[in-house]
Amino acid sequence: MSEPTVSEPVASAPAVSGALSLDERAELERLRGEVEALRTARPRARRSISWKAILSALLIVLGCALAPVALATVWTNRQVADTDRFVATVSPLIRDPAVQAALTSRVVDAVFTYVDVRALADEAVDALGAQGVPPRVTDRLHEFTVPLANSVRDFVRTKVAELFASQQFAQAWDRTIRVAHEQADAVLSGSASAVSIRGEKVTLDLAPFIGAAKQQLVDAGLTAANRVPDVHPTIEIADASALVKAQSAYTTLNRLATWLPWVSIALIAIGVVLARNRRRALLVSGLGFAGSMLVLGTGLLIARVVLIDAVPNRSAASTAASYDIIVRFLRDGLRTLLVLGLITALGAFLTGPSATAVRIRHAGAGALAWLRGLSGLRAGRLGTWVHTYRGVLRGAALGLAVLVLVFLDQPTGLAVLMVAVLLAVFLAVIQFLDQPATAAPTPGPTG
Repeated sequence: MSEPTVSEPVASAPAVSGALSLDERAELERLRGEVEALRTARPRARRSISWKAILSALLIVLGCALAPVALATVWTNRQVADTDRFVATVSPLIRDPAVQAALTSRVVDAVFTYVDVRALADEAVDALGAQGVPPRVTDRLHEFTVPLANSVRDFVRTKVAELFASQQFAQAWDRTIRVAHEQADAVLSGSASAVSIRGEKVTLDLAPFIGAAKQQLVDAGLTAANRVPDVHPTIEIADASALVKAQSAYTTLNRLATWLPWVSIALIAIGVVLARNRRRALLVSGLGFAGSMLVLGTGLLIARVVLIDAVPNRSAASTAASYDIIVRFLRDGLRTLLVLGLITALGAFLTGPSATAVRIRHAGAGALAWLRGLSGLRAGRLGTWVHTYRGVLRGAALGLAVLVLVFLDQPTGLAVLMVAVLLAVFLAVIQFLDQPATAAPTPGPTG
C-alpha cells in the first residue's frame, strides 16, 4: 500500500488544528456562528411582507386617523345633548370682559340709533327761543348740546356695562341658556310633549302658554281668568321634513359619540396584536395617536385665525375670546390624549432593545441596587415572593393605572401625567423589593 501524499487533507488537518491557539479557536467559532446566522437569515429577508403586517399597519393608521374625529364628535354631542355641559361651556361667555365690552358697545349704539340726544337738546333750546329767551342765551345753550350728548352717552355706557358685569345678569344668562337648551334638546330627542308632527307639519301645543298666561292674569287680580278651561289648541310652526332631518342627525350624533371612540381604540389594539413586533407597533401607535391630536389642534388654530379675520377689527377681541371659551373643553381633551399617546410611546421605547433604552434601564436598576445596598434592606420572604410574582404585580399596576384613567370623569393632561408618574414609582418599588432567593452554598470536601 502506498503512503499518503502530503496534499491529502487528512495529513494537513492536524497541522492546522494544532496551529490555532485557544483565542484563535474561539474567534473562528464566533465567525462560523455569524456566517451560519447570516445564511439562515437570508431567506427571511427575501420573503414578502405578510398580510398580518399590512393589515396591522392599516388598522393602526385608521385608528389614529379616527381618534380626532371621535374626540370632536364626543365634544359636539356633549354640547348638543348634555345641558349641564352646554351651560358650563357657554356660561363664561357673559363673564368675559371682552365679550361684555362688545355687548355694551352694541347696546349703546342701538340705543342712540333711536335716541338722538343732541337733536333733542337743540329742539329744547329752540323751543326756549320761541318762548322769548334772548338769542345770546340760546346760542350759548346750543354750544352745550354736544358735550351734553357725549355726557349722556358716557352715562348710558357706564350703566349698561354695570348691567352686563353684574352677578344678577350672569345668573339670568345661565337660566336663559339652560331653559333654551333643555327645550331644544327635548324637541330634537322627540321627548317634547308640546311639539308633535301631524302630517307634513310640526305643531305646537299652546296649552302650557295658556296656563302661564292664565296664572299671570290671576296674580294680577283678574280672577275671571280661572274660568278658562284646560284646552289644547295648536299652531303649525315648521315643516315636518326639517324636524325629522334634525332629529335623525341628533340620533346619529349620539350613536357616533357612543361607539366611535371605542372603534378607534379597538382598531389600534387589533393592529398592535397582529403586528410581528408588538412593542414597535405600540410605539408607532402612541406617536401616531399623539400626532393626530396635534393635527386637530392645528385645525382649531387655523379655524380661529380664519374666524377672527372674517369679522371687523372692533369685534376681533370678543370673537377670539368667545372662540377660546367655546372650544376650551375640546382643547383640554386633545391635550389629555396627546399626553397619553406620548407616554404610551415612551413606555414602549424604554422597554425596547435600543442602546439608549438599555442604558436607561441599567441606570435605573443600578440606582435601585445602590439604594437597596445603602438601606441594608433584606426583604427575605417578601423579596422572594415579589420576585416570583413580579410579572403579575407589574401587570396589576398597569391595569390599575388604566382603570383610573377610564373612570376619571374629566381627565386632563396633568392627571394622565400624574398617573404615569405613580405607575413608574410603583414599578420602581416592585424592582426595589425584587430579591430572588439565594441558593444555599455547596459544602466543600472534608479533609
